[in-house]
Amino acid sequence: MSVRLPLTLLPGEAAPFGAHVVEGGVNFAVWSDHATRVELCIFDLDGARELRRYDLHGPEHGVWCGLLPGLDAGLVYGYRAHGPYQPERGHRFNAHKLLLDPYAREIVGRFHWEDAHHGYALGHPDGARSFDLRDNALGALKARVAQPLSPLPAGRRLPVSEVVLYEVHVKGFSMQMPGIPDALRGSYSAMAHPAAIAHFKALGITTLALMPVQYALSEAPLARAGLSNYWGYNTIGFFSPDPRFGAKRHDSSALLAEFRQMVCDLHAAGLEVVLDVVYNHSAEGNELGPTLSFRGLDNAGWYRLMPDDRSRFENFSGCGNSLNVAHPRVCQFVMDSLRYWVEYLGIDGFRFDLASVLGRTLLGFDPNAAFFVALRQDPLLANVHLIAEPWDCAAHGYQVGRFPGRFIEWNDRFRDAVRGYWLRRGVTRGEFARRFFASSDLFHHGQRLPNASVNFITAHDGFSLADLVSYSRKHNEPNGEHNRDGRDNEPSDNFGVEGASADPEVYETRRRVRHALLSTLLLAQGTPMLLAGDETGNSQQGNNNAYCQDNSIGWLEWAADRRATQDLIGAALRLRANQPLLRHASWFTDAAGHGGSARVLWRTPNGTPMQIHDWHDHERSAFACELIAAGATQPQVRLLFNPEASPCSFVLGETDWALSLDSSAEYLAFGAAAIPILVDSRPVTHLSVPARSLLVLVRPHAPETST
Repeated sequence: MSVRLPLTLLPGEAAPFGAHVVEGGVNFAVWSDHATRVELCIFDLDGARELRRYDLHGPEHGVWCGLLPGLDAGLVYGYRAHGPYQPERGHRFNAHKLLLDPYAREIVGRFHWEDAHHGYALGHPDGARSFDLRDNALGALKARVAQPLSPLPAGRRLPVSEVVLYEVHVKGFSMQMPGIPDALRGSYSAMAHPAAIAHFKALGITTLALMPVQYALSEAPLARAGLSNYWGYNTIGFFSPDPRFGAKRHDSSALLAEFRQMVCDLHAAGLEVVLDVVYNHSAEGNELGPTLSFRGLDNAGWYRLMPDDRSRFENFSGCGNSLNVAHPRVCQFVMDSLRYWVEYLGIDGFRFDLASVLGRTLLGFDPNAAFFVALRQDPLLANVHLIAEPWDCAAHGYQVGRFPGRFIEWNDRFRDAVRGYWLRRGVTRGEFARRFFASSDLFHHGQRLPNASVNFITAHDGFSLADLVSYSRKHNEPNGEHNRDGRDNEPSDNFGVEGASADPEVYETRRRVRHALLSTLLLAQGTPMLLAGDETGNSQQGNNNAYCQDNSIGWLEWAADRRATQDLIGAALRLRANQPLLRHASWFTDAAGHGGSARVLWRTPNGTPMQIHDWHDHERSAFACELIAAGATQPQVRLLFNPEASPCSFVLGETDWALSLDSSAEYLAFGAAAIPILVDSRPVTHLSVPARSLLVLVRPHAPETST
């Protein structure tokens, strides 16, 4: 099939950005404040041969545009930007390099690392200040003009108080999952397969938090080592689903259709879809990186440069560069990308990777930075979930609790305190209780609510839950960095044996701790986030940074002997859903009940109120809390925590209680109906709580309310 091209490019419209089929042809618009000339390059349909170049009209307020008359979707194209090559001033224009449209909705080509992708001459004595004359068009990624899409209807978005997040990698989830057809393994379609949906529904999660699915590249050192950036935190195409996860991965049109169908099918099952997005940096790396798109279009506009040496990049991301989201056009780019994923691909929200970068100004992090202001006022994005990873990789980047508006935030303080408490790592009852009740020291200010705290025990970055109780140190040797990568001294415990163990005592201890950790996560105040695979006993063989392991290390295991863990999660989430006090939408008050709100009472195992010295006792860790609804005079829910290695007797008093959840399963099987705690039809006044376990008691009768 050939393309009949017009001789002349007509003046076009400066908006919207990207390539769009309009009446009369295809309109192209791209931004560059510092280019002196921008060429539109048209290729054959395979992207192998450049057919014609056109000078775009402009600039009009920094926008270069043009209309190719009589053409339609399917056209393959790229840009070449002319301008100064002055790295010391931040300019790196090199028209020998074909540039991918930042707004590309379909991306074609199979990228391979080549020296010609760099704007400078590798190996030259002047390094990145040199200039490379080789044309890289043959191996460069190119955009294809997409067919216009109709908007997808929004799914029913849950209030945050009902959200249970499930962080999952699209490919890793289904590569070894029973019941998934071989042809669909690792694909978007597999995420919405009936077997997958049945699993999600049985667990009780509400919201899939997909690890990055925007078009990403693997870094050159990984490619040379025969590895890949499996996680995908290295985006180059912010409008295109990653073809790695397409059932027909080399058909960009089919890719969009498959992604949209996945979202529709998940919505039909009552599940939300949230994307992990990486707007803090791009795949072009630092000043020694390639010229693929943004750098060649306007390096000084797209990126944050060092004020004292504009040939170098500010590196808040730890990945070599930081997108300059404070620039109006870059901010617009991010907003346009977010709107596209919501309107046309049906997405219900976003988790922003290293989100502190997005709020950095010349004076540091600002909760009212331009991007946050734009995001909060946008009508299309007004109701989607906004989740921040509230730190970055540079000084003053840790901003937990400081994000604005409707953001909810990953809370690593919860992670470390809860791990430390159950692993007996010196975390006091006071610190544990503060985190269990949504970290009021971080989030109880302004109009923020407990659900602003996204609670997690494990995430993609770090040990899996099975490894957390099986390894005392990281084992990242397969990553090829001599075990230097990944978090050092991550809170964990092998309980006597490093790695897998057939010792029944070690196995039982690990099981109890895993189940206590999961129960704590799912019943704590705030928004819980479960890591995919923790329910199946997934191990990464001690690798706590499996970002480059697109193999059995990074893919989920589906162990047959972990059914009890899945049953525990389902039981805990049903209890959470049925007991509003376990997912309270507002802050609990102290015993006095100031303000007429729900109250929490804290007790030692002997039933006495907790005193200051009890909170800071490093020797004793068991304790209880009682939850009392607003207007009630007696507690409706009681939680008993015993992280110690032996059972602990708790005083219950004369109140009737029913045992609703037992993380040890000694007294109550997971999912079984609550059982009254009685002896000879009389309430038990003392209860022995098993070692390393959490028990939840509920009152079997309607609460007595005050008058």
